[in-house]
Amino acid sequence: MSTNKRWLSVFAAVLMSGATAAYAGEVPASFDAKNCKAEYPKASLMNEEQGTVSMMFLVKADGTVADSKVEKSSGFKNLDKAAIKAISACKFKPGTKDGAPAETWTKVDYAWKLD
Repeated sequence: MSTNKRWLSVFAAVLMSGATAAYAGEVPASFDAKNCKAEYPKASLMNEEQGTVSMMFLVKADGTVADSKVEKSSGFKNLDKAAIKAISACKFKPGTKDGAPAETWTKVDYAWKLD
């Protein structure tokens, strides 16, 4: 099947959990996954690579990303890099500590899937 005829779907989800919060009054940052998508790497398309990458993002009080890291690889370096690059460029809704905007870590799982 040619890559021109493939339908691509990519799913992103922000997982909010108590494990992400360092303090009891902390709420992690979030973003709108519909408005923040990564472009499938061409080499990954040709090789029919799929997988889910789990990442952590340190989001500043202004909603920009200060740091990022891969927690669990998709199994493909190109997919991991593309997800980190795309999500790092997204505007987040800042997390809060005790009700005020603050720098927080948040977990994001990004699933690369060929349909």
